Amino acid sequence: MKMKKLLALVSGLLLVGLVLTGCGNSASSKSSDSKETTSALDKIKDRGKLKVAVFGDLSPYGYVDGEGEHQGYDIYLAKRLAKDLLGSEDKIEYVTVNAEERVDALKSNKVDLVLANFTKTPEREKVVDFSDPYMKVAIGVVSPKSAAVTDAKDLDGKKLIVTKGTTAETYFTKEHPDVNLEKYESKSQQFQALTDGRADALADDNSYLYAWVKENPDFEVGIKEIGEVSTINPAVKKGNKELLNWVNDELETLSADGFFEQAYEETLAPFFGADIEAKDIIATND
Repeated sequence: MKMKKLLALVSGLLLVGLVLTGCGNSASSKSSDSKETTSALDKIKDRGKLKVAVFGDLSPYGYVDGEGEHQGYDIYLAKRLAKDLLGSEDKIEYVTVNAEERVDALKSNKVDLVLANFTKTPEREKVVDFSDPYMKVAIGVVSPKSAAVTDAKDLDGKKLIVTKGTTAETYFTKEHPDVNLEKYESKSQQFQALTDGRADALADDNSYLYAWVKENPDFEVGIKEIGEVSTINPAVKKGNKELLNWVNDELETLSADGFFEQAYEETLAPFFGADIEAKDIIATND
C-alpha cells in the first residue's frame, strides 16, 4: 500500500515537472518570437535616429563642406526621409563610407540605409535589397582637353582611373580588358590622380563627371555614355522588407509632390549649369 502511494507521488511530481518545463519552453519561445518579430521601423524609432551611409567626398551628391556639415543631393533626400519617419530631419546619423564599404555597412548593421550614389546591379541585388530609383546614370569618361579620349578603343594599352567597387571598374574589366586600370579607394583620390597626370583618363558615373568638369575646365567628358544606362537606388539590408516597403512608398509620395525636382534645383543645378536639366538626372517610377 505504501509502495502504491510512493509511486503515485513520484508520478505526480514528474507530471508537474513536465507541465512546468512545457510552460518554460513556451515562455522562452514567445520571448524569442517577440524578438524576431520586432518591427524594423520600431527599432529605428526606438533608437531615435535613422543611420544612413553616405559619401563624404562626392560633390554635389554627398560631401562634407568647409564647416564639417554633410551636403548634397543624397543628403537632401536623407533629411526628408528622417523627417517623415522620425519627425525631424536632425534625427539622422551619417556614416561616411567609400564605395567598397557600402554593402558591408548594411550587412554589419552599421546603417539602416545606403544613400551613397549606389548603382543598382544584378550582382549587388544578390546581397542587398534595392528600393525604387531616384536617379539615372551611365558610365562616362573624362580626360584632358589637350588629349581628349572620345572612344573606348583609344584607351587600349593606356591607363584609366577607376574607383574600386564601382560599375566603371566592373565594366572596363569585363568589356575592355586591354585597358590598364588604375584603382583608387575614394573619389577624392581618383580625381587627384587625374589632375596630377597619373593616367590618361578617368571613368565614373557621368552624372558627377558633368559637375566635376565645371570646376575643372581643362578637362572634358569625351565619352558621355558607355555601357547600359543604370539607376541609383537606396539600399537596405537583404530581407528588410518593412523598411524597403516604407522607402518605396515614401519615394512614390515624394515624386508625386515634385520633391526631386526641388532637390535637383537646390543641390545639383548650381553645379551643372544650363547644359543639364532635371529630367536628365531624375529617375522615378511614375
